[in-house]
Amino acid sequence: MEKNKVRIKQWLKENRARGARLLQILVQEDSTRGNESGTQAIVIEKCRQLGLTLDIWEIGGDELKNHPAYCCDRESFEGNPNLVAVLKGTGGGKSIILNGHIDVVPVGDVSNWKQDPFSGMIECGKLYGRGATDMKGGNVALIMAIESLIANGIKLKGDVIFQSVIEEESGGAGTLAAVLRGYQADGAIIPEPTNMKIFPKQQGSMWFRITVKGRAAHGGTRYEGVSAIEKSLIVIQRLQQLEKDRNARISDPLFEKIPIPIPINIGKIKSGEWPSSVPDTAILEGRMGVSPEETIQTAQLEMETCLRELNEKDEWLCENPLQIEWFGGRWLPGSLEGDHPLIKELSKSFIEVKGNQPAIEASPWGTDGGILSNVGNTPVVVFGPGITETAHDANEHINLEDLFAASEIIAFTLLEWCEVDE
Repeated sequence: MEKNKVRIKQWLKENRARGARLLQILVQEDSTRGNESGTQAIVIEKCRQLGLTLDIWEIGGDELKNHPAYCCDRESFEGNPNLVAVLKGTGGGKSIILNGHIDVVPVGDVSNWKQDPFSGMIECGKLYGRGATDMKGGNVALIMAIESLIANGIKLKGDVIFQSVIEEESGGAGTLAAVLRGYQADGAIIPEPTNMKIFPKQQGSMWFRITVKGRAAHGGTRYEGVSAIEKSLIVIQRLQQLEKDRNARISDPLFEKIPIPIPINIGKIKSGEWPSSVPDTAILEGRMGVSPEETIQTAQLEMETCLRELNEKDEWLCENPLQIEWFGGRWLPGSLEGDHPLIKELSKSFIEVKGNQPAIEASPWGTDGGILSNVGNTPVVVFGPGITETAHDANEHINLEDLFAASEIIAFTLLEWCEVDE
C-alpha cells in the first residue's frame, strides 16, 4: 500500500500543471444554468481518454419530476446531459461515488470582477473565475485522483463512480436523476468548497415566498390605507425571532463555529408601484435553513405555524392573512455519524498528506449530499479544496495547492476504502 501511495504522490506532483490547465479550461467555459453542455463535453472527453465506462443522458421524465425530492422550475434539460463515468473494480471491495456538479451560479455585476468572470487567470498560486471554487476545482481534484490510479496501473476491488451532474445550484435534479438511474454505493465524497474541512453533516434549505396584503390609498392620505410594506416589517421581525428560537435548539458541537447554523434569510422584497401611493401588496422571498436532525416538512410546518400565530395577533392580518408558498430550490439535509468508517479513512488520509488533524464541522449550506443519503441510501461526507468565502462571490478563486492536496487525500482514501487488488 505504501508503495502505491508513493507512486501516486509522485505522479500528482509531476502533473500539477496539467491539473491546473484542466481547471482553467473548465472555468473558461460558462456553465451557468442551461449552458452546461460545453463544459460537460470537456469532462466527457477526459473520462473517455481515461478509459472509464461512460453513461451520458439527458435527465427528465415522469419518474424524476414526480419524485417527492424533485424541486426544479426548469422546463427542459435538453442538450445539457448528466455524466456518470465508472472505474470498474475487480470485485470484493467497497464502492464509492465521487459526486461533483458542473453548473455554476450567475456572475452578478461584472464591474465587481477584477478580471473577466470566465478568465481562468492564474496569479500567485490562485486560479480565478466563476466556478473555480464552487465546484470545478473539486471536480478536477476527483479526476486527478482517479487518473493517478489509472496512470500507475493500480487496480481497485470496489467500483469508483464519478458523477458530473447538472442542476445542483437549483435543487439537485441532476443527482436525483443519477440516484433514480440506479447509482448507489457504500460511500460518497462530494468535494464542495469546504476550505479542506470535513463535513459529516449538511444543513438543508428551501425557498419561500410570503405575500403580505395591504390596502391602497393616496400617499397624501396614507392613513386611509394600510401599507403592505409596514406590515411586511412585522413579518420580518417575527421571522428573525423564529430564526433565534430555532438556532437556540442547535447543540451539536459541529456547529460551534457557525454563528447562525440554520439561517432564515430574506433575499428579495417587491412592493409598490408609485411613490405617492400606499402599496397594497408586498412579496418577501427568502431561504430557510433546515437542521440535519429535522425534515423539510417539519421546518415548513414550524414557519407556517409562526405565520398563522402572527395572523391571529394582528387585527389587519387576521382579516387579510399572510400567504406562504414554497417554491424554487430545495436541498435535503444530510447527516453521517462521526465515527463512520468513511470519515475515519478520509481523516487518516488527510493526516498522511497534510501532517495534522482535519477540522470536522457541519456544512453552512446545502449540498446534493442530502439526496444521495436520504434517497440513495449512500453515506456521504463533504470535503473539498474550494474556498467557502468566495463561492458565489465576485473574484471567486481557488488555491491550487489545496486542489492538489485534496486530490492526493482523495486518492489515498480510494486505496483504503475500495481496497487494492494486488
